[in-house]
Amino acid sequence: MYDIKTFNAIAPVGLARFNEENFTINKTETPAGIILRSEKLHEYDFPASVLAVARAGAGTNNVPVKQCTEDGIVVFNTPGANANAVKELVIACLLLSVRPILKGSNWVQTLTGTDTEEQAEAQKKQFAGTELEGKKLGVIGLGAIGAMVANDAYRLGMEVTGFDPFVSVDTAWSISRRVKRAQSMDEVLKTCDFITVHVPLSENTHHLIGKEQLAQMKKNAVLLNFARGELVETDAVIEALAQEEISNFVTDFADERLLHNEKILVLPHLGASTEEAEINCAKMAARTLKKFLETGNIKRSVNFPTVEMAFNSPFRFTIIHRNVPNMLGQISTGIANLDINIDTMINRSRDDFAYTIVDISETDEAKINAAAEKIQAAENIIRVRTIKNTEAVSY
Repeated sequence: MYDIKTFNAIAPVGLARFNEENFTINKTETPAGIILRSEKLHEYDFPASVLAVARAGAGTNNVPVKQCTEDGIVVFNTPGANANAVKELVIACLLLSVRPILKGSNWVQTLTGTDTEEQAEAQKKQFAGTELEGKKLGVIGLGAIGAMVANDAYRLGMEVTGFDPFVSVDTAWSISRRVKRAQSMDEVLKTCDFITVHVPLSENTHHLIGKEQLAQMKKNAVLLNFARGELVETDAVIEALAQEEISNFVTDFADERLLHNEKILVLPHLGASTEEAEINCAKMAARTLKKFLETGNIKRSVNFPTVEMAFNSPFRFTIIHRNVPNMLGQISTGIANLDINIDTMINRSRDDFAYTIVDISETDEAKINAAAEKIQAAENIIRVRTIKNTEAVSY
């Protein structure tokens, strides 16, 4: 039986994927898995029982991923589950950036008298805008969200250029052939009227858009950031707006320094705030976590490699270890020395760590437990699990 600890409100339809035969929700102080949305876990004291954390969203900056990796805790996210919600908000804000819709709506509310219609008609010219059709949009990052933004912006009549040196094969297939692919980010910065950023936050992308990049942009350019606040250097963009190096900035991250500036539209992190996105993220997070706990298979992890193997043997060892030479030989020898037959074995690595699945035909649980203890005691082994095969389950 696995207990799942939840933080934040997780959509019930997602939690319903944890069947009562194998799972409980928030019933113990020793959970096997954690599922969360925005709760910050950097100060959280992880119980030794925790095997995995599933974040119902794409970003994992609220999870201490490095610490989890060292402790043998697999961290999952839900890439693409909220992509449509974010894409729709980006498109809406592109429209808001060229048409003063909000200002016009607020102004109408100030009208008094019986001739409000006549007043509106007489003054509406102050809220005239421009159109997106024919304008150039640059999309930096062509993952699930960036690709959808690029495709839909093209359908609005925009000329779209995308840049992503690491675009996946799946994403490449989904992007319209009419979306031009830039060879460098500088090309996007220098040529586009609107630039939207859709890359994950990492050491390499922190302040991806700073003073140097802003200086390359057109003076009438609009910059949009709906990915992570730290991707854009806040002080640099405020200065660029003051110096009229760019025209406007639209962001979903409410940094205090960005408030009360007519050239900046700030939203309260609404990107994934739709009922559909919350449900999709909860379902994907629960499905991924459930599959890992029951089979050891890893998919959509941010700190360990994807490792999937059909589970047909009576028992399975899953082993998290450091990515150093001779680990597979050490593992297989330790198992063989106890007269346990290995049915099949798979190993994948990611940076300094690796993950190995070993299926065995042995059914003597005493021998199996002895083998697990022997593997765990070996050098460079971080965590060993023994999983008993049960009847087929669906995900």
